[in-house]
Amino acid sequence: MYGYGFFIYDILGKFIPICEKRNDISRVNEYKEKRETLKKSLNTSGWDGRWFRRAYMDNGEPLGSIENEECRIDSISQSWGVISNAADNDKKYISMEALENHLIDKENGIIKLLDPPFNKTKLEPGYIKAYLPGVRENGGQYTHAALWAIIAFTKLGLAEKAVEYYKIINPIEHSKTKEAANKYKAEPYVIAADIYGTNNLLGRGGWTWYTGSSSWFCKVGIEHILGLNVQNKILTLQPCIPKEWKEYSIRYKYENSIYNIKVKNPNGKNVGVEKFILNGEEIKEKQIKLEKNGIYEVEIIM
Repeated sequence: MYGYGFFIYDILGKFIPICEKRNDISRVNEYKEKRETLKKSLNTSGWDGRWFRRAYMDNGEPLGSIENEECRIDSISQSWGVISNAADNDKKYISMEALENHLIDKENGIIKLLDPPFNKTKLEPGYIKAYLPGVRENGGQYTHAALWAIIAFTKLGLAEKAVEYYKIINPIEHSKTKEAANKYKAEPYVIAADIYGTNNLLGRGGWTWYTGSSSWFCKVGIEHILGLNVQNKILTLQPCIPKEWKEYSIRYKYENSIYNIKVKNPNGKNVGVEKFILNGEEIKEKQIKLEKNGIYEVEIIM
C-alpha cells in the first residue's frame, strides 16, 4: 500500500538523526539509501498520472487507479505524499487537486477516504469491503484521513483551503439547522470517527466520542493552522492562516509559566514570520526556550 510507503519514508527520516546521535553510521547510510529507493518507486510505480495509487493486488492489478471502477482514488496516498515530503514537488499539487476534485463533497460537508466505494468489484482489498458502500473506510469520511488531508494543505501553504476544510470536520457545521441535525443524527459537540458517504446514509455521523479523531482535530488546529509547536522545550510559531485573519492570540501554560502569544498579520499573509518578539525584545532565531516560572509576552509579526 503506497500510503504505508509514504509512512515508512517519513519514519526512516525521523530515525536517521537518532542513529546519528548514537553514532550508528551503518544504519544512517542504510536508511538514507532505503529512503531514496522508496522515493523513486513511489513517484514512478506509485504514480497514476494525476494522483498516487493506493496499492497493487497480489496479481499485479493496481488499486486506487483511473483503471478501477471502484476505489479509483484514495486520500491517504495523496496526503502522505505531501506530509512525508516524498512526493515530487509537482506531484504534490497535482495529487492534492485530484483529492479535492474527487473526494471533498462540500455540499454534504464530508471528505471521503476513497471513491467510488467497494461494492461489486472482484478485487479483495480486505475487511473494508465488508462495510456497506459509503460506510466507514469503504468510501465514507474516515476523520483521521480527512485531517491528514488538511495537514497536507497547510504543508503546501494553502491556508484558505485548510481552514475551509477544517470547518467541514467541525461537528457543529453539521447541526446548524434542524434539517442538517436530522441528517447528521449524532452529537454536535464531539468529533465523529466517520461520516457515511453515499445513498440514504449520506452525511450521517457514525462512531462518535472517538478520541483518536478528536486529538488529531486538536493537533491540526493548534499546530498546523495556528502554528504553535513545542519540541524539546523549544517554542516556535509557524502559522498557516487565511489572509483575512488580521490577529489572534494564544495563552500557553508551561509548568508555572504563562506565555501570552499574540500573532499579527498586518500584510495579509498566509505563512511566514517576519518578527518574533519576547517581552519587547526581538528574537532573531524566531524561537524561545521555555522557562518554568514567569509571565512572558510574545508578539509574532507575519
